[in-house]
This record gives sequence, C-alpha cells and structure tokens, in this order.
Amino acid sequence: MNSTYYPEDDILVLHFSDEPVVREVSQGWNINTSYTASGEVAEIVILDAKKIGLYPAAQFQEKQAA
Repeated sequence: MNSTYYPEDDILVLHFSDEPVVREVSQGWNINTSYTASGEVAEIVILDAKKIGLYPAAQFQEKQAA
C-alpha cells in the first residue's frame, strides 16, 4: 500500500493495486473507492482527510487507542 497526501486540497489517496480501475463507488460525499476487474480495492480517495481527522495517520491511531 502507498499513500499520498495533497495538502493544498486536503486529499488523501490510499493506493493498493496497479491493476486498472474498472469501477468507482462513492461511499459518501468525501470517500471514493476504486475497484479492479477482480473485485479488489485498487484505491481509496478521501477528501477533507485532515479536516475529518484521517491525516496524519498517527493521529488517527492515537484517537483509536484513547
């Protein structure tokens, strides 16, 4: 898994596969999941990631542990 954060837009991209994306599904206004032909998750894009507390990941882990 690779992740990329775009601070100017507050977008976090979690990349799981290099296979081509064949389907994208919106999980709400700010989360989109992309799938490969085999049904595996290729990528998850999260808008307003820092604003909703999902970036940086270390802060998210601390919130879960507390």
